[in-house]
Amino acid sequence: MYKVAVGTRGSTLALCQTNWVADRLRALHPGLEIEIRIIKTKGDKILGVPLAKIGDKGLFVKELEHALRRGEIHFAVHSMKDVPTQVPGGLCIAAVPERVDPSDVLISNGPSLAELPGGARIGSSSLRRRAQLHNYRADLEILDLRGNLDTRLRKLDEGEYDAIVLAYAGLHRMGWADRITETLPLEICLPAVGQGALAIQARRGDAETLDLLAKLDHPESHAAVLAERSLMQALEGGCQVPVGASACVSNGTLKLAGVVASLDGAQLVRGNVEGDPEEPEELGRKLANALLAGGADEILEELRR
Repeated sequence: MYKVAVGTRGSTLALCQTNWVADRLRALHPGLEIEIRIIKTKGDKILGVPLAKIGDKGLFVKELEHALRRGEIHFAVHSMKDVPTQVPGGLCIAAVPERVDPSDVLISNGPSLAELPGGARIGSSSLRRRAQLHNYRADLEILDLRGNLDTRLRKLDEGEYDAIVLAYAGLHRMGWADRITETLPLEICLPAVGQGALAIQARRGDAETLDLLAKLDHPESHAAVLAERSLMQALEGGCQVPVGASACVSNGTLKLAGVVASLDGAQLVRGNVEGDPEEPEELGRKLANALLAGGADEILEELRR
């Protein structure tokens, strides 16, 4: 068996995810040597500015993709929600392991989202979360919150916020799920496209590495992610657009829900479709068309001005 190099960001969560992938590859391929290489991304360097104001897609993946294309690493491990819908030429998503619950969660000192007092300070830099939370409760004050998971939790504990909203998946992978106060219902807050899933990226022509990674792929999770990413691509959304989506395969049917919201949450268009798991991208485009026809086109046009 040969030796491979995997690229990853250096955050605690990114390393946790990459080590999880590496451990499973070693179990599947005894004798395989894996070198983990930490690569700092633009998103890791710019910490004092909300992501939506930076306006650059691929903030947490570009440097890893460059290393991949230069042959410095064999594959990279990303959080799927960080990967732009347009994958650079010569690269591909080689595997999507089984997805963790993609839900958003609230962490507070006790109160649920409904129980928080008027004017409560909620930490989140996500425009998607901000819009949906304001749609549910316009009286909340949503404040920017960036940094690694431990940094965000520390800021809550130090009293900078009354509550914060995070992805369940990261807390679960770090073993911190006991901090969760409440899992937010999808009817209140649909997650980010790809949230809860990992993307293992490799070069298209590297047959040996692609074969190595193939056993990590979970077809149902991969189909769900493709549907969500197709929806996002058809809407031409990104970090600056409040778009949420959630797909899953149930009883042989692929189900996809999506939402487009105005920045203040006053306008919100939701939709649901079902279809063939073998045609996830078509399902994503179908929902995008339905949302646009239902008023999302006006919201998106306003956001782009």
